[in-house]
Formats: sequence, C-alpha cells, structure tokens
Amino acid sequence: MANVEQLQPRKGPSLVIQGVMLLVVTAAAIGMGWMSGGYLKGAGGPSSVPAAPENQGKVAEPAAAQQPGTGPTLVTLAPITTNIASPADTWIRMEVSVVYDAPQPPAMTEDIHQDLLAFVRTLKMHQVEGASGYQHLKADIEERASIRSQGHAKQVLIRTLLLE
Repeated sequence: MANVEQLQPRKGPSLVIQGVMLLVVTAAAIGMGWMSGGYLKGAGGPSSVPAAPENQGKVAEPAAAQQPGTGPTLVTLAPITTNIASPADTWIRMEVSVVYDAPQPPAMTEDIHQDLLAFVRTLKMHQVEGASGYQHLKADIEERASIRSQGHAKQVLIRTLLLE
C-alpha cells in the first residue's frame, strides 16, 4: 500500500505566491515610511504663512541682541570633588553649570558652589543610584541653586557626575 501522505497534494500557497506577497508587504512598508518621513519633515519646517508686506526682506533679531547684557546666561562652576557621607571612602566629582535668567555677580555663583559642595557631602550612595536617584539629585540641586540665587538660577546642568 502506498503511503497516504504521498498521495495527498500539498496544501497551502505556492512559493511564487508567498514571494509576491512578501514583495507587496515590503513595498507597502517602504511607501508608508516614505510618506511618514515626508509628513514629519513638513510638520517641523517653517510655517506656510506668508510674511507681512512690511516685513519682507527683514531678518528677525533675537531679544538678547536688541538689549545687550540681558537674557539667559550660562556660568560654569568649579568642579566639586569631595567624599560623600556614606560610605565615607566613596568620592564624588561633579562638574556643574548654572543657567541664570540674567547676568549675576560672581559672588552669587560662589555661594551656589559652596552650597552644592555642602549638600553633596551629605549624600549617601543609595540616594544617587539609578535613573530616579539621578533625577532626585538634579531636582534637589536645582532647588538649592534657585533658593540661593533668589530665583535667578533657572536650571542646573550636570555636565559630569563620577562616583569612585
């Protein structure tokens, strides 16, 4: 007797149909990607609103260029290198920049530096572990800088954070 599996025809689409379907799906994916890219490129570009006739040919000047000495100011603090509270043999090095809303005297920057140094010395290792620990550290540093500068420090940028 013949084997039953040999007599029955193979079921399912042929290899040619599978290949055609693969090409159709690939072409559709490429087309959708191209269309999405064109849409996103157009969404972030300049607006299509025409300029007013009186503003034709003029270049807008930033507010800081109109009034010298005003606008956000970035000040880099001296690196903070000290040991943390627990474990006591762990050292931290931090390089920080402060963004002020307007130029501030150097004494304010030095006060913020000393306050951050005192704060970093009270840290414990478990407080700065992981992404959430970093976010809490950054929020605490920004709050201290804002308080010390009476609200003139708008943001603190941690450029380098190294624990050893």
